[in-house]
Parts: sequence; C-alpha cells; structure tokens
Amino acid sequence: MNDPLAQVIGLLQPSASFSKLVTASGRWAVRPPGAGPFYAAVLDGTCRLAILGREPVRLDKGDFVLMPAADTFTMRSLAPPPGDQMNEPIMVRPGVFHLGEAGLPDTRMLVGYCAFRSNDATLLVSLLPELVVVRGERRLTTLVELLDDEARGERPGRDVVLARLLEVLLIEAFRAMPGATAAPGLLRGLADERLASALRCMHDAPSRAWTIGELAREAALSRSTFFDRFRREVGVSPMDYLLGWRMAIAKHLLRSDGMSVGEVAQSVGYSSSSTFSVAFSRQVGASPTTYARQHASAAA
Repeated sequence: MNDPLAQVIGLLQPSASFSKLVTASGRWAVRPPGAGPFYAAVLDGTCRLAILGREPVRLDKGDFVLMPAADTFTMRSLAPPPGDQMNEPIMVRPGVFHLGEAGLPDTRMLVGYCAFRSNDATLLVSLLPELVVVRGERRLTTLVELLDDEARGERPGRDVVLARLLEVLLIEAFRAMPGATAAPGLLRGLADERLASALRCMHDAPSRAWTIGELAREAALSRSTFFDRFRREVGVSPMDYLLGWRMAIAKHLLRSDGMSVGEVAQSVGYSSSSTFSVAFSRQVGASPTTYARQHASAAA
C-alpha cells in the first residue's frame, strides 16, 4: 500500500538550493532571507529560533528544525545582542560563515534552503506542519551532513543524489515529529490509526469511486464520527481531501507523463474526460488540455 507522506514529499520534487556551516560567538542575531523551505541542525552550542506570531524555541546540540514554507524568522544567541541588532554573516571561507564576536565559536550549525519544484507546492505544503522541531535524533544530523558534503562536491549524479537525500531528510523529519501535536493536516491524520487506514486507501487507489461510507468502514468508524474526526484532524472533509489529492496527481501526470486527458481522467477516478475536465477546470482554472499545453511550452 502506498505511503501518503512519501507520496506527498515525492510530488513536491525537492531540490537543493544551498547549504552552509554557520559558527557563532558571544551575542548575535540574524534574520535569514526566508527564501523557501529552511532546515538547520545544531552541531554544538545553543540558540533561539523566533518565528513571527509564535513563541521562541530554544535549540540545543543535536536538535533539528525544519520549516517547509519559511517566512519571517530570526535565529540568535540566548542572550540577545545590544539593541537587538542583526548581524551580517561574515564568510570565513567558501561555505563557512561566522556570526557575532571574533574568537572561538560556541555555536555551530549546518543550515540550508531547498526548493520545491512542483507547481502544486502550495497545496501539498498546506498538508504538512509549518514547523518541525526534532530533538536529539542523530539520523537527521547525519542526513544534513551528507547533504552539505554532496552539495560541495562535483561528483557525477550530484543533483539526483541531492534530491533523494532531501526526500529522505524531509520524510525522516516529519515522521520523527509526534503527529498528534502537529497542526491539522496529513501528519496529524496519519497519527490517528483509524484515519490513517482511510488516508492510505485514498492514496493507494485514487481512481476508486470512494464514498464516505466506504472510507468510514475502512476506518472502522460510523459515517458521522469518521467525517467529523477527519475534518478535525486533517483540516478538510474526506471528499475535499480526495479531490485535492486527485487533482495533484492529475496535474503531475499532465505535466510529465505524456498521457491523454482520457487516460489521466481514468487514473484519478473519473469515468469520462468531460466530467474530469469540468472538475479540473473548476479546481485549477484551466482545462486539462490547456494546462498540459502550457506546461509543455514551459518545459521546451
């Protein structure tokens, strides 16, 4: 049976933007540019992560943080610098930057940005937690170190290896986070054993004409309990989730597989091209044929 989390990460098509080693001494603060998904592993020392609208989070040695859609945030020493001024990172050598006072660093971090190449990134990211903090999980630090090492090399197959490492890193990070504490979304739904059964069914057979009753039976719940629980934990109704997932698959197939509209329609559970075209146009804002043609032109 398909793994919903792995499928979502795969469709996001992550690719590496850059990574670097950051050292820091004394009192310091930095506001990263917020240019897409951000991750960091604390190798030594401590620091504080502050995200607009959230309580600051202390990060210690061995901690890992991931923000799938990084926006306005700062990282700083536990004691803020005078006047809360921001520091400009100073390049010590290629790939290594220093913050704060001169001297031996008391904090070391591997940080990086990646990009999601999927046109459905906004939809897919909305299914994931806004912030993931994992404490003391060595596997994640090792993956970040591998990413950093691969990003600096010029070995054959570099881009493919980076993409696969990023996929593994993201999956490891999300599954290491207690799903029950996440915001409503896919991760929280998968943490619920009953709802996870229904979610896996939808991902395993998106072409099946699922009904609320059938999905409720898969979850071993009554129809009303299943509907209310799914909407509370996942954030949308079961049919809205299924529609969104079908459209994400359809867009991926239209962009990349050279399938006809009729074949794509059947793959995502529509008995006719016309019914699929109406649903797709309503959801995407363009017909399947127009969408496929636009993306074929963009790729040319």
